[in-house]
Amino acid sequence: MGSLGLPEILIIVLIIILIFGASRLPEIGRGLGRGIRNFKDATREGRDDNHDARS
Repeated sequence: MGSLGLPEILIIVLIIILIFGASRLPEIGRGLGRGIRNFKDATREGRDDNHDARS
């Protein structure tokens, strides 16, 4: 299985636009961004807690 190139990514984006519609894409992007930010914050807090417990 090879890596994704530009044509494959464009096809995936077009399919997503057809499924969700162009008006919902910004909302989906915001939700994804919040989810990634929350995940990063949680992993950072977990790392800080582990560091404090070892000290």
